[in-house]
Amino acid sequence: MSRTGPQRYPGASTAFWCQGRYPGSAMEVNVVVLHTTEGRSLPSYDGGASAPNLTAVPDFTTQRLNWFQHFDIETSSRALRNLAGGVETNTLNVCQVELTGTCDPATHAKWKQAGYAHIYWPEAPGWALRDLAEFLRWMNAEHRVPLVGPASWPAYPSSYANGGGQRMTGAQWGAFKGVCGHMHVPENDHGDPGALPFTKLIALAKGGAPVEEDDVALTDADIDRIARRVLTIDGVIDNPNPATAAENTHISLETVLRNLEVLARRTEGRVIGLKAPSLTDAQVAALAAAVASQPMLADLIATKVADKLASRLAS
Repeated sequence: MSRTGPQRYPGASTAFWCQGRYPGSAMEVNVVVLHTTEGRSLPSYDGGASAPNLTAVPDFTTQRLNWFQHFDIETSSRALRNLAGGVETNTLNVCQVELTGTCDPATHAKWKQAGYAHIYWPEAPGWALRDLAEFLRWMNAEHRVPLVGPASWPAYPSSYANGGGQRMTGAQWGAFKGVCGHMHVPENDHGDPGALPFTKLIALAKGGAPVEEDDVALTDADIDRIARRVLTIDGVIDNPNPATAAENTHISLETVLRNLEVLARRTEGRVIGLKAPSLTDAQVAALAAAVASQPMLADLIATKVADKLASRLAS
């Protein structure tokens, strides 16, 4: 089956690429399935044998999700149970995302008592929902995945097996298009991601009001990542396969603009509200150089600044 749209999420690392070992099947994706890893770091996935398409790993210092891509967006991954002779799961037009953290209140309580930094996804911080919503917005724009999903997201452990009555039948699964959880997929018994705040997540993905978050100072490492993300379009950078890297250089202007828009939105929340002492002269110069090297990104930022000034003058 042919694939359309960009196959790499802008800025995602391919350092833990699994598609070379497990080629998978080509699909036209119309579903995103969300999982939780039930761990606090990037899993090994048994060398890729149980890997999803992407993993989102929280960075609590910078308050953002770092993305790792293991398979192309429209290549089947391996994080769902798929029984012989039953319905198709991994290969049924599904892009799978593992969210590092837990949906289990007992695990959350244990980690909290031990002082371990982690995300309890039913109470995910605003910055984590913001970055996950950004991914879903991109999937909607680039792969037409509808920003809809099941009404029922029962809390773990009642969500295990089909304790909340949330799991789809084979026929419902075959007809579904949108965003769902591991706990909704037939032939599976896992209950993740539990009581994810799905209504809020989808509202953000549709462009709802931004989530409140603390001011974040940009470090030299942040500036380096900003510059690198500006240049990372559809896997041209960090692509482990030179052959596909060459193919990815032939991308549409529309895709480039959308990717720059993603980058601009990601940085906007961190730039607005920064206090003057947060940046050194060297950091300001480095950031200015990175922006100046990308005229389209500079134009986007200039527009935001002009709108802000106009608003202040009007008031």
